Amino acid sequence: MPTPTLFHWDLPQALEDAGGWLNRDTAHRFGEYAGIVADRLGDRVGSWITLNEPVVHMVYGYAFGIHAPGRTLMLGALPTAHHQLLGHGLAVAALRARGAGEVLVANNHSPVRLAADSNSTDSNGTDSEGSDRKGTEADRAAAEAYDILHNRLFADPLLLGRYPDLSAFGLPDPDWGGLVREGDLRTISAPLDALGVNYYNPSWIAAPAEGSELPFTIAEPPEGRYRRTAFGWPVVPDGLTELLLRFKERYGVALPPLLITENGCSLADDGPVGGAAPVDQERIDYLRGHIDAVGAAVARGVDVRGYFTWSLLDNFEWAEGYQQRFGLVHVDFDTQVRTPRASYGWYRDRIARHRAGR
Repeated sequence: MPTPTLFHWDLPQALEDAGGWLNRDTAHRFGEYAGIVADRLGDRVGSWITLNEPVVHMVYGYAFGIHAPGRTLMLGALPTAHHQLLGHGLAVAALRARGAGEVLVANNHSPVRLAADSNSTDSNGTDSEGSDRKGTEADRAAAEAYDILHNRLFADPLLLGRYPDLSAFGLPDPDWGGLVREGDLRTISAPLDALGVNYYNPSWIAAPAEGSELPFTIAEPPEGRYRRTAFGWPVVPDGLTELLLRFKERYGVALPPLLITENGCSLADDGPVGGAAPVDQERIDYLRGHIDAVGAAVARGVDVRGYFTWSLLDNFEWAEGYQQRFGLVHVDFDTQVRTPRASYGWYRDRIARHRAGR
């Protein structure tokens, strides 16, 4: 079943020139756009994703300037969170009005671990609270603040109809100084058919450095403990189990079914030799480990309905360009020749076995 994403970090230039997601009007334009696309494609689409990773777009696009539109607003980027969520809610209304089947939103989520306790392998979802950690009180407060920003800032309004406590980010007022208007949270928290979870790795957090604008420091993973992808990201399958259990514990009956809407790894290879498929055993191991991690969460009562790997093809990876190769299919960017890797066949066969109940 095709599952298109309506927004993946690329606005029309006219909207960007008017302020992008800093401008509340962009949310309304996005709702209109969702209706236009549904009118054109609704007869062929059974499942819609409104936004992809709004937290990443806020942080990398508006706070740190790594992705487009390249703004470096730091905490001044926070209004883009509310406007993206409002745009999502307006898009949900537009899609429902046109008889859309399944509607969801996909965000990047990460279990939070204290850098001070680098030996933690806890899978009970208690890391972000720090209740059983060795870090200082400042470390635990930093971990909680990071958990709010990365995970709860977007999930709480969707599922609970309210924002978490944002006082650590200078927003003690629940309406963000008038930014959140009457009716906004009702629009944002319209029921979802599923919640999309994109997972790549945990986040290790420590207390902020003196004078930091942010209430936390993002630390490096424990040195030498985890295998790394070509992107430098640690490979931690049990972090996905931990994350899913945390969602079940935190949101309870408010949690809709979950879909793993992104999970995968970038690996270096030299491409096909003599036309033969590249043997990417590391990617196969990565996929097996993470799919099994989903299974472990399902066995403990988490309702997960599907898994999408990122990605089918090697592609243009934003600020990284063509350097990072995530694909199950190798792409020669000069000739556009596409060659399935060994992981492509493995993934196909894994799907077939699952369908057959094996």
